[in-house]
Order: sequence, then structure tokens, then C-alpha cells
Amino acid sequence: MFDYTLVHWVTFLSAATLLNLSPGPDIAFILGHTVRSGTRSGFAALFGVWSGACLHVLMAAAGLSAILATSAIAFSMVKWVGAAYLIWLGIQALRSKGEGAWIRDAGLDLSRARIYRQGIFVSLLNPKVAIFFLAFLPQFVVDGKGPAWAQLLLHGSLIIVVAAFIEPPLILLGNRLAGALRRNKSFGLWLDRGLGALFVTLGLRLAISTR
Repeated sequence: MFDYTLVHWVTFLSAATLLNLSPGPDIAFILGHTVRSGTRSGFAALFGVWSGACLHVLMAAAGLSAILATSAIAFSMVKWVGAAYLIWLGIQALRSKGEGAWIRDAGLDLSRARIYRQGIFVSLLNPKVAIFFLAFLPQFVVDGKGPAWAQLLLHGSLIIVVAAFIEPPLILLGNRLAGALRRNKSFGLWLDRGLGALFVTLGLRLAISTR
């Protein structure tokens, strides 16, 4: 079981690395919170996105993602909810006055819990991610190497493990570069404007996407 060749692992890990390096709403969300509020907020966003990715992997292993791939109605429903959520996050940032209103709450712990929940939704409400897992993971299912669902679960989990080597350094680097600038109030204002515009753009791009 899971007795794969070296070529199999090299191909898969190379693809998983490129996947995690490619820019998208998840990376923008993580780095946006890192630059705006520091590493703790960045890691809260990171763990939220990873949690959403874990749910995608479980759905792919269970075959539920096939519903999004075959049903135009299901795809459209999830797509519009996800697009509306990203646009809402963007509007929150655009309306702020540089104090990070879109991630502010009554206390730091609650705020990070809120960021974590947002990360789950940003990942989970992107149907393109579900369909990607459904299209990508089956290519590495090999006959005779174990149940298909177990192989899907293994490879999907390893994609998140690869992310654990790539995304945390990005958070640390982003925080170092923004440390001095974050104390500048005018920078905070323009940062919120930039992040807001980015999330609105990502939401609109998701809204016009097709399967």
C-alpha cells in the first residue's frame, strides 16, 4: 500500500510545490493580514486557509467535489457565495480609515479567531479549489497501491504538508518588510485601500469564472 516509485513522488512533490507557490486568494489573504497586523494574524489566516483546504481534501476523497464539477447549479451557488464574501471583505477594507477595521474585534484573541474563520471561508467558498483537487489528485492514484479514497486523502494531505514548508517563511518575510511601514498611519490607510481593491478584484474574477 502506498508503494510508489521515485518518479511518482518527484512528479507529485514538484507539482505540489508549484501549486503552493502560485498566487491566488489564499496567499493574498494570508499576506494581507500579515502585513497589516503582524505574524500572529498572518498565522491565524494561514491556519484558517489550511483548515479549509483540509475540508476540500476530505470532500475530494469522499467524492463530494464531483458534484461541483458536474452540476452547473451547485458550482454557481458556491461561486457566487464565495465571490460575495471576498467582495465583502474588500469593501470592509476600503471603508476603513487605516486602523484595519476589516480584521478588528473586541480583543486580540477574538480578532484572530475571526481571521481564522475568515480563512476557512476564503478557501472553502472557492469552487475552483474543489475542482482543482478533484482534477489534480486522481492523476496520482495508482492501481494496486491501495483504495482510491485513501490515496486521494494521502496526496491531498501532502499538499498541505508542502504548504507548511512554503507559506510560513512568506509570513515571516512579509512581516519583516512591513514592520517599519506598519507604524506609519498613512501607510496603514493606503494598505487597507490596496487590500480592499485586491479582494474586490479577486471576488469579481471568481464571479466571472467558469468551470
